[in-house]
Amino acid sequence: MGETEGKVKDEVEIEKKEKNKDNEKKKDKEEGGDLADEEEKQPKDEKKKKKKEKKENGEGEEEKKKRNPADKKDPTKLQAKLEKLDSKIQALEAKKQEILKLLGEAKQSVENPTQ
Repeated sequence: MGETEGKVKDEVEIEKKEKNKDNEKKKDKEEGGDLADEEEKQPKDEKKKKKKEKKENGEGEEEKKKRNPADKKDPTKLQAKLEKLDSKIQALEAKKQEILKLLGEAKQSVENPTQ
């Protein structure tokens, strides 16, 4: 239980700091200072820090799908997987043919430049 209380306190402190920064931005913009420009660059760093903290705390981790061993023996599920793979293969073949066509055209234009 102490662990969750610590997290709540940390979140409250973070929110307070963000509010203070927002207030400083408003004051600075009213005064026309350069501090606002520097503050606009910092949110990226803050996002990275928050993301890193979540990783360290174990928050936000996605659970991996648990696989059912019976799925390997179910003919309907296997058939569905096969059809899904076939559709992906067909799409990749179409992309491959398009790229080969473009490659052939590029080679022809290099060999026979029209000037």
